[in-house]
Amino acid sequence: MTDTLSAITSHIRRQDRLDYGLLWGLIALGVTGVVMIYSATRQALVDAGENPHYYVERQAFFVVLGIAAMYGVSRIDYRRYEMAATPLYVLSLVALAGVFVAGNSALGAERWYSVAGIQVQPSEFSVLFLILAIATFCARRTEGLKMYDVMRLLLMAVVPLALIVKEPDLGTAIIIVLVVSAMMVIAGVPPRFMTLLAVIGSVGLAAAVFLNLLQKYQVDRFVSFLNQNSTNKAFAQLIYEVNNAKSAIGAGGLHGAGLFHGAQTVLGYVPEQWTDFIFTAIGEQMGFIGSVIVILLLAFIGYRMFVIGKNARDTMGRLICIGVFIFFAFSVFENIGMTMGIMPVTGVPLPLLSYGGSAAVCFFVAGGMVLSVSRRGPARVTQ
Repeated sequence: MTDTLSAITSHIRRQDRLDYGLLWGLIALGVTGVVMIYSATRQALVDAGENPHYYVERQAFFVVLGIAAMYGVSRIDYRRYEMAATPLYVLSLVALAGVFVAGNSALGAERWYSVAGIQVQPSEFSVLFLILAIATFCARRTEGLKMYDVMRLLLMAVVPLALIVKEPDLGTAIIIVLVVSAMMVIAGVPPRFMTLLAVIGSVGLAAAVFLNLLQKYQVDRFVSFLNQNSTNKAFAQLIYEVNNAKSAIGAGGLHGAGLFHGAQTVLGYVPEQWTDFIFTAIGEQMGFIGSVIVILLLAFIGYRMFVIGKNARDTMGRLICIGVFIFFAFSVFENIGMTMGIMPVTGVPLPLLSYGGSAAVCFFVAGGMVLSVSRRGPARVTQ
């Protein structure tokens, strides 16, 4: 009887190649985010006479929901996503266009829907659905991508990109450009064509700036981090925010002030410290050591995504993984970089650490897609 159970268990393990390192890494990151959001918001809510658990309760709910969604997505063979790729892509376009009619405005942008008091940002999910659509499109071209196919692929990316720029959400727009570029390279688009696209894109961006197609505050966000010692009044607020963010991180020293402590965090000197600037709370309260641990956890998750993609059995699996990897990795680099003054302030959330229900569910679902690929790899994922 024991031998039989052992054989069955061994068979199940051989069949289920789920990458448990990635799974538990994402869960650990989500739990860390809940703790840090509570630590960054509790005192301010108490001082305001409001429910000190307001943010943590909402974030915890979405983390649990996201983990359940991640597990459910991981159980589905990623090749079956092909059937849903086109409907989801079209749905994302409708949702992106709909924010201009039925969406809510905040901080000068129209990006959100309000559903039962919950803000839902469709641009985050549009990145995932675009990844799935491109992976499906390329996987169906078994003989390689022809020039006509490349042009269709670019059109698929340009439509949601244009809608997202119009919101405006330049952070997500940059992510889409990087994700699509990486997926095109993996799909086999010739380097000379990628170079041509890069030149055209650079010229187009320069033209948009000089022709005032971008709003002034958007340009200021990209320029201010290069002029942090400037006395230009147009940059004053952004420079003030970044300086306070750097000051908060530096105040943490080696060991940090401890959870629920730290003058910069408790007194709210850093704006949006539970969302865009959550890393400042991590730096001040957990110090250099805690910050490094968080960064290593983020790096480990990104590494597992990359390795799973490298070991994927087919083109669709590889493209899904590289798309999600770039989505995750650039979000991390951009968010932490802007708190340190080495990247522009664009409002890109720190995956599973920044407050935001739709962002949390989005990143967990993205992780589930990669886990689905890991389950059906040719062999257990190795280094």
